[in-house]
Amino acid sequence: MFKPLALLPLSLYAFVMSECEPHALKELSGDELVAAARSVLIRSGEQWTTMREAVFVELARFERPISAYDVADRLSEIRGKRVAPNSIYRILDVFVANGLAVRIESSNAYIVNSHPGHSHDCIFLVCEECGDAAHVDDPDVSRSVRALVGRRQFHTDHLVLEMRGLCRQCA
Repeated sequence: MFKPLALLPLSLYAFVMSECEPHALKELSGDELVAAARSVLIRSGEQWTTMREAVFVELARFERPISAYDVADRLSEIRGKRVAPNSIYRILDVFVANGLAVRIESSNAYIVNSHPGHSHDCIFLVCEECGDAAHVDDPDVSRSVRALVGRRQFHTDHLVLEMRGLCRQCA
């Protein structure tokens, strides 16, 4: 069973676990995903470089969040020369800012956005055992949390909720 985050009310956690469906947007993959990411980045005024493409493709290979160090290690192997993690972090920051990837704060890891450029609130169920992260989307939960945030007069541009626990396979 998933455990709620310390700041997430138990009633909201129960709602998420009982009512949320998997993400409703069209999930892109393969060449279609890379083409969409390239298009979003170029439209935003950024360059789609060979290195950015390599980082995006590597990130997209994984269905679970991975760290910048994991990406750097894999690209170093593929390229036969060292790729500095700080370079990867800069690229990942561009990806997050443009909706191509999402950062899982609690793990300091990243996961590709399978619908690039679509900005929305994210709910992640992160398994502490295997590292898998399920992305669910529920507009009602988003509205409820944003209303709570508004009542506290706190301003946020992007809402990311993370719940850590054990997935069905690891429980």
